Amino acid sequence: MIRVALIGNPNVGKSLIFNDLTGGKAHVGNWPGKKEGRCRYKGEEIEIIDLPGTYSLTAHSIDELIARDYIVKEKPDVVVDIVDASNLERNLYLTLQLLELERSEEPRLRD
Repeated sequence: MIRVALIGNPNVGKSLIFNDLTGGKAHVGNWPGKKEGRCRYKGEEIEIIDLPGTYSLTAHSIDELIARDYIVKEKPDVVVDIVDASNLERNLYLTLQLLELERSEEPRLRD
């Protein structure tokens, strides 16, 4: 099974994408914890992990600790960094930290 982690700043749409991929109805909000769901693509089962919103991998809050620990310790197969194009400077700080971890090949922009 492929494990995909959704990470990004708070309120960028991670849970909306999670719900779309998993067919779930996870409530959108700012609370600690991660949501897990599954979907299938081309016969392959994929586990989707919706991490709490975080501005950085430096753990200053429980949300950041949960997100950082999952990325660093659990080592998902794919990390999808979801950014808000209206505030790139703040959002790309996390992107740079993820790239430094050598988890991402290159950032991809999506309409």
